[in-house]
Amino acid sequence: MNAASSSAPFRIVHTVCSHDCPDSCGVLVTVDREGRAVKVAGDPAHPVTQGFLCGKVAKYLDLVYAPDRILFPLRRKAGVAKGPLKRGREHEAFERIGWDEALDTIAARLKRVATEFGPESILPYSYAGTIGVLGYGSMDRRFFHRLGASQLDRTICSEAGGQAWNLVYGKKLGTPTEDFRLARLVLAWGANIHGNNVHLWPFVEQARRNGARLIVIDPYRTRTAALADWHIAIRPGTDAALALGMMHVILNEGLEDRAYIDEMAHGYAQLAERAREYTPERVAAWTGMTAAEIERLAREYATTRPAALRMNYGVQRTENGGTAVRAIAMLPALTGAWKHRGGGGQLSTSGAFPWDKKAVERPELALASPLGRLARVVNMSELGKALTEQGSGIEGLGTKGPGTHDGPAVKALFVYNSNPGAVAPNQNAVRRGMARTDLFTVVHELFFTDTTDYADYILPATTFLEHTDIQGAYGHYFVQLSQKAIEPPGEARSNVWLFSQLAARMGFEEECFRDTPEEMICQALGIGADGHSTNAGMEHITMEALRERGHIPLGFHRSPDSQPFQPYTSGPLPTPSGKIEFYSETLAAQGLDALPSFIPPTESRWGEGAERFPLEFLGRKADNYMNSTFANLDGHRKMEARTSQRLEMHPADAEARGIADGDAVRIWNDRGELRLTALVNGSVPAGVVAARMDWAKLSADGATVNALTSERLTDIGAGATFYSTLVEVAKMQGTGARE
Repeated sequence: MNAASSSAPFRIVHTVCSHDCPDSCGVLVTVDREGRAVKVAGDPAHPVTQGFLCGKVAKYLDLVYAPDRILFPLRRKAGVAKGPLKRGREHEAFERIGWDEALDTIAARLKRVATEFGPESILPYSYAGTIGVLGYGSMDRRFFHRLGASQLDRTICSEAGGQAWNLVYGKKLGTPTEDFRLARLVLAWGANIHGNNVHLWPFVEQARRNGARLIVIDPYRTRTAALADWHIAIRPGTDAALALGMMHVILNEGLEDRAYIDEMAHGYAQLAERAREYTPERVAAWTGMTAAEIERLAREYATTRPAALRMNYGVQRTENGGTAVRAIAMLPALTGAWKHRGGGGQLSTSGAFPWDKKAVERPELALASPLGRLARVVNMSELGKALTEQGSGIEGLGTKGPGTHDGPAVKALFVYNSNPGAVAPNQNAVRRGMARTDLFTVVHELFFTDTTDYADYILPATTFLEHTDIQGAYGHYFVQLSQKAIEPPGEARSNVWLFSQLAARMGFEEECFRDTPEEMICQALGIGADGHSTNAGMEHITMEALRERGHIPLGFHRSPDSQPFQPYTSGPLPTPSGKIEFYSETLAAQGLDALPSFIPPTESRWGEGAERFPLEFLGRKADNYMNSTFANLDGHRKMEARTSQRLEMHPADAEARGIADGDAVRIWNDRGELRLTALVNGSVPAGVVAARMDWAKLSADGATVNALTSERLTDIGAGATFYSTLVEVAKMQGTGARE
């Protein structure tokens, strides 16, 4: 959709919000005659967007036209050391240069690093600053494969949960968002729907108007929990125990769906034997619930039909987080909830989109690199270790998969689509590594961030209004075309353009480095000679139709009312057994527990460190930021003012430490410390404290919650364990409660 006439005062362009959110909203951008965007609105024709945007993106033009946006390539001035820079004074450390000079110099430096230390000493670091197919991973992957740079294992957000779900079901599918309106029970497990999945909320509310109940399981009293019929504030990292306790009750009382299990599941007898160990009384001691509450929850979930489970990725960010996701994911299979339209569950729908990733990313280019093979893999959740281990090579960094090799220390870091200076765990180690004088760092960004403070070169990036892309979703089943709405301001350039230009300067002669965004979109879709996609489930999609309509449902979801999509109701499934796997032969072959179990996290109230650091810490995401995006915008910061720079505490923990609401407090462990203001509001259970993620440069003490988190990895998927963190808290001397 790109409605306009040459004489019209405005034109409306269909784009897609590419921020890391399950909703992937269709966004209509109104552009005036001068080419300036004057309005953004949700697409009313999109069945999930339904014509509205979240509070973050409704103010998106504040970001696009922010006065402090980086608009030109910058180079660090000679003699200026890397390190934290005060907001508003970053330009004092950098000087403007042209794109040609920047690209020529960066290419020459990368060549020199690759020659002297080996190409694997170059590390790309990116994640989901954009989740468009091209922006997330396309020309950049081609470039780094051909260069022979280290591969990045992108585990920081969803890898543990995604692998865990696939161990049970083989593919990440879920109940269609639109069908949640039919549920009689919505169980939001670690899912702040109202805060970060807001386009599911109208369907939940519709279900509630029809008599459904909303139960929220979350250690923190989120926006969603505050609106629930029942909020269960379990202790952090005990989700697997609760799921197993529910299984115990369901099986003990004969509430399972044996007909569904016999047809669709593998390993029922083994799971039943394991669940027998998790009595309500035993589970209550871990979770902080009562045995009666566990029994009540299990019965209500198992006997209500349809029952829809919405699980989000916070569950997996603990040491046994992968197992927790596995256990929770088994519940709708145990009760046969998938059989009932409006029942089942959803973690991610991303497995439904069969993009031709090999055509887009071209991994075979690695064979033409100096290595002649795929490069080693470095886990992004251990960036601090990767940048500070300066021995003969990098070992023990959660590397995995084909192409994994030990190798040289990291000598060049190329950051895009991410802000590791704020979001990576063990922040102090990350910042020490980025401050190295021998580390060459390039950052492609919109603003001066905690990461650009350590850059040698900063390159201006585009927003989703300023480039063309195609996108799926992990919260619905619609393919969308995001059309370029406006020209980039200044000299901002897209990821595709940047890495294409660098490839030319590196002397890469392969034709694929000259592909246009439109050609790469056709490659992702597998467009055939007749103009239609050849990807399974996308055969009805053409570029012409996408341009005209903006969004097109996947093939199985084209007529949801007459032919509803209900996953996991017939086989075979893409698992080794062809069935839902309660018992995993794959894990057993790796010497791991084939069944879910609960092991208390090392950093928890049951761990050895609890004597010194007795409080469990939740470094939460802010409701009005998208990870670290939007945090620098004054309008968004005002929406977060109530809890910004606050440590939320339970009254019992505050009283035990002589802390009153409004007191200045110090929070610390062996990795770092924060200084915040106490907010004694009962938003967390006793023994738990919470603070919101922010930028270090925008914090009073120049640190964020990730100064406290560790690089310990999850049990499945080698992901980050942000929510397995122990701390102690004390009142700052000489302070009293602030008015």
